[in-house]
Parts: sequence; structure tokens; C-alpha cells
Amino acid sequence: MKKSKYLLSLSTILVSLFSVSEIDAKKLYKYQDEKGIWHFTDKQPETDLKVEVRQMKVAKKKWVWIEMEGTKTEPDFYVQNTFYGPIELEVSLHSQNNIKTRPALPKKFIIPSGRSEKLFEIRSANPFQSWGYGLQYSYVIGAPNSKHDFSHLYLPPIAPGTAFQITQGFNGSFSHHDEQNKYAIDIAMPVGTPIHAARSGVVMKVENDFFKGGTDNKAYLSRANSIRILHDDGSMAIYAHLELEKAQVYPGQRVYAGQLIAFSGNTGFTSGPHLHFSVQVNKGMKLASVPFKFAEEDGDKGPSVGSWLTGVRPTTMQGASQY
Repeated sequence: MKKSKYLLSLSTILVSLFSVSEIDAKKLYKYQDEKGIWHFTDKQPETDLKVEVRQMKVAKKKWVWIEMEGTKTEPDFYVQNTFYGPIELEVSLHSQNNIKTRPALPKKFIIPSGRSEKLFEIRSANPFQSWGYGLQYSYVIGAPNSKHDFSHLYLPPIAPGTAFQITQGFNGSFSHHDEQNKYAIDIAMPVGTPIHAARSGVVMKVENDFFKGGTDNKAYLSRANSIRILHDDGSMAIYAHLELEKAQVYPGQRVYAGQLIAFSGNTGFTSGPHLHFSVQVNKGMKLASVPFKFAEEDGDKGPSVGSWLTGVRPTTMQGASQY
């Protein structure tokens, strides 16, 4: 029997504008002791000496990948999903020679958080001839079978009693013209403003380590600190441009509406400090924003550019669960 040739290609990632982190950062601490010796560490040093702090870029994160088990002649394939929520995955062959797959590829799978069961296998069609293949895959965060409740009212994602202006609304011409952000809003506020959950759910993902922002580099489009919260109906809220290392929640945590989750910042593709907020669903290998309304003291409102958004407080913790 001739040996097989195999190749697992890099994935093509199809996710939200604010859902993929390419590079995150950590701190480098530098100080000089009494003997003139310089010390460098990535941990906060316990010293009274003057310490210089520098943000350093580190390795890329990987959220989803395919794992192969079995043997080279009888490989079985699994998927590791490190998001705290489901994804939709599509696997296909970009090259093939004398193989058969079970189930047939291409195929889409819904993968819950964690490691999947065996998804598919590849075998030689004729064991007496050489064979080979190349795999490729893409994924979208969220499950395509979710049913977003359009009647649901969201709390303004700010502290009760505070008020901030919406500077970009639905279909905003600056950056809300693609399907993922069509129904997003931008709320102008100073860096360090408390951000509260607009609806209860599970923290699906946290980006907490970006430290730069601006509009002069398209790379900033995927480098905004953000929190993604998965709601019970399968929709997901995005809170983006958050302050460096100020997330107050962690992936997998259950949060309630009105809970403090972060502080506003100016990270990512931004022309000034603000909060980007949207609600998204997976529409079948395609992430899309959906319209929403806020519950406010003077009535239920659809957010509009130029209007002022005022934070409200649920009457009880039990009442907060409805959000």
C-alpha cells in the first residue's frame, strides 16, 4: 500500500468586525536596582524603585481549530471551540485524490463550546493506490438556528442616571454600513465610563489587551477591546472599544442586565472615545446585526443619532432577569 499525502490548511475566519483578536498585548516592567543592574519582567515587580511600564505585542490567539486523531491512513477529525458558546463550522476539501469522506464534504456543523465529538473521517477510496487531500474550514460565531426575540427591550448599557449622546446610529455612514454593523450604535463618552450589561446572558468572549486606537490603520478594525455576551435566545450583544485591561467579567460567567462589565475606552478603529454597541445573530455562515430598542424611563425607544441615552435601573434583581 502506498503512503498517503495529507494537508490541513489554515482556516478562513468569518467572524464579527469586533470578534477576532489578531494580536493582544501584555506589560513589560523595567527597573534599575541600587547596583545599576536592569531588571525586565512581565510580572508586576515588588519594589519601591521607579518602574517603567511598556505594552508589548504577543502571539496571536486561536479560537477554533481542527484536530486529527487515528492514523495517517485512517484519520478522524474533531474540532476544538474555545468560545463559551456555539459556532457554525463549514469544512470542505480544497484538494483530493482517491479519497472518500464520511459524512460527505463540504458540510456544515454546529459546534458547542469545547471539544466536539468526531465530525468526519477520511479514507482512501482504493487502498492499492496513493491518496491525498487538503482540508479548509471557516466558521461564524453563534448558532444559525437561534430565534432572536425582536420584542425584547434592552437596558441602556450605561449607569443609571447618566446620559450620553448617540453619535452614530443605524446605517451610520462612517462605519455602520456593512451587515455586521448596520444596526449598531456609537455612544460618545469619556474613557473610563462604566459600561453595564444591556441584557442578561453568558460572557462568550473577552478582548482585554489592546492598547491602541485610531483611523489611520485598517488593522485597528479587528483590534478593539470588546465583550461578547450570548443571550438566551441565541443573539449576542457586542460592547466594543473598551479600556485596556478593565474588563470586569470573564468568559463563561453568567451576568445579569445592569451589571458592571467594563469601562469605555478608545481602542480599535475609532476617531474618539465611545462605546460601540450592537446585537448580532448568525444568519447561516453570515454574522448580521439586528435592530433593537432600549427601555427608558420616558418610554421604549429605538436609538437615533443625535439623541441622548439615559441609563435606567431595573426595579429588582429579579426584574433585571427579564432583560
